[in-house]
Amino acid sequence: MKGSKRNDIEKDIAGWQILNQSFYTRPSVLAIAKELLGKILATTFDGKLTAGRIVETEAYNGVVDKASHAWGGRRTNRTEIMYANGGTSYVYLCYGIHHLFNIVTNVEDTPHAVLIRAVEPMIGIDIMLERVGKQKADFTLTKGPGNVSKALGIYTHHSGLDLLQTDIFIADDGFKLKKPDIITTPRIGVDYAGDDAALPYRFIIKDNPYVSGKKQKKPEK
Repeated sequence: MKGSKRNDIEKDIAGWQILNQSFYTRPSVLAIAKELLGKILATTFDGKLTAGRIVETEAYNGVVDKASHAWGGRRTNRTEIMYANGGTSYVYLCYGIHHLFNIVTNVEDTPHAVLIRAVEPMIGIDIMLERVGKQKADFTLTKGPGNVSKALGIYTHHSGLDLLQTDIFIADDGFKLKKPDIITTPRIGVDYAGDDAALPYRFIIKDNPYVSGKKQKKPEK
């Protein structure tokens, strides 16, 4: 990255704190998924900063979770990265079309992950529009995990990146949510998981227009 672009990015993210590895290596994937709400997901590919506030997440609880790619201890060339140490990207292709961005959590060999389902655009909206082929921004720009990745320029070849670096990172800018602003629901599109499809593993910011699917279920207490 050229010096001028790096300097511009550093100015734009001044005051942000990139999340450290200890945030990701905690044992509770549910706590991490919930606490990612309100944080900023950012990319700096080709010196272009794009960023959005995370408004929807889903937790996947590893080998005991039938909705997880790692259920039953499954290990494939695609999913091996789920067994990495927390703070690593896991990007996979869904339906041969959508590149879905996940964050590996917990410690090495415990394949927990959090899917980022929606963000609210903050920086680089013009770049996002160019990437998705839109002329004008609307709520579909970053609503749903496929749109998140496309707008932020994330693809499967970015799987395995260290999220403590600046190609892809997650930061805290001091934004705070109150418990009533957090809604918990079952996950979307995991009917194949049987009883595990009903687990309350999806977290959203109440009434945010970028949230995908159903928006209301169970407020935090």
